[in-house]
Amino acid sequence: MGIVLDIAKQAKEASYILSNASTTVKNNALEMMAKALEEMKEEILLANQEDLENAKQKGLKDAMIERLMLNDKRIDSMIKGLLDLVELPDPVGSGTVFKRPNGLVLQKQRVPLGVVGIIYESRPNVTSDAAGLCIKTGNAVILRGGSEAINSNKAIVKALCKGLEEANIPKTCIQLIEDTSRERIQELFKMRDYVDVLIPRGGAALIKNVVENSQIPVIETGVGNCHVYVDEFADLDMATRIIINAKTSRPSVCNAAETLLVHKNVAKEFLPKALDELKKLGVEIRGCENTLKIYPDAKLATEEDWATEYLDLILAVKVVDSIDEAIRHINRFGTSHSEAIVTKDYDRANQFLAKVDAACVYVNASTRFTDGGEFGMGAEIGISTQKLHARGPMGLEELTTVKYLIMGNGQVR
Repeated sequence: MGIVLDIAKQAKEASYILSNASTTVKNNALEMMAKALEEMKEEILLANQEDLENAKQKGLKDAMIERLMLNDKRIDSMIKGLLDLVELPDPVGSGTVFKRPNGLVLQKQRVPLGVVGIIYESRPNVTSDAAGLCIKTGNAVILRGGSEAINSNKAIVKALCKGLEEANIPKTCIQLIEDTSRERIQELFKMRDYVDVLIPRGGAALIKNVVENSQIPVIETGVGNCHVYVDEFADLDMATRIIINAKTSRPSVCNAAETLLVHKNVAKEFLPKALDELKKLGVEIRGCENTLKIYPDAKLATEEDWATEYLDLILAVKVVDSIDEAIRHINRFGTSHSEAIVTKDYDRANQFLAKVDAACVYVNASTRFTDGGEFGMGAEIGISTQKLHARGPMGLEELTTVKYLIMGNGQVR
């Protein structure tokens, strides 16, 4: 337990310093971190290449390798993400003031959470995004990425810590657990005295492990079994564009669509064209019996398909009798992440918005917009699918809590 305990203790000490840093100091640190990523880009890409080669040798799926891959564009996006945070308002210190009849003056003020632990898989850009959000909000961060991205993560953290040092902030504000064994993650679960919250980002098995075993409070982020429902009053050309984007623009992310629901009154007109377009883009179609009657090239879907987050070019398709059946299906099999309806009917749109239980519910738009950057928050720490404290894309404010400051002049009760 020595390594993880030392990291947790150092993070706690660093959090006391960072929590009192001014917005100017934190923004300077973000700028230095961005500069260091630019300066060390080649080193990061070489480390990532080593991870990619190891992944291919281990036979990881193409979807996993796509999530793992870095290139100039993705590192530039990481740099931009840090610089975008500089421009966003700092939630720390904001709040409201009110006075009680007895003369007490109360200030409800936003403060950092303290030490945030992030447990994640594959995507090394999460390392930079999470660290940047935590620095902006005055939180120390402990990062525990997957073994498949360890070389990339070590190179990125090396650059970020170089930026911190240049900004005169303790480099222990950002720490990576480099030992990716199962034992280390179990040790992290026990660091309740030092770590204030754990945020898992990854597949269903990882999230389940953290939620069931952590002694530290957990903000559960999203497995994304997302649906697009094509209503009987939909613009079918629009619906085709939306499902193609939601499924194929980046199938390995949590806001990609996994199931297409189609009202029976438009299924014969809509499905042949839409599914042909998807098939041309390499999508495997798994349909219900009614789908197969209309589109025989599909495979027969099983009950398991309705509950599966594929993270791949696979789409489950079901023909439904009504909007009510579509909503019931989503609320049964969905993961409370992102759900969409395509319709021209105002009342049916509102019915869908009101009755679907999800963090993000769309009308006539792709589920792919569930993203902190697209919502104007900058990068996000994750997409929360729970209902306590934070829900949906978690930006800066969601990484803070509140403190009450009470000023008196001798009041007693």
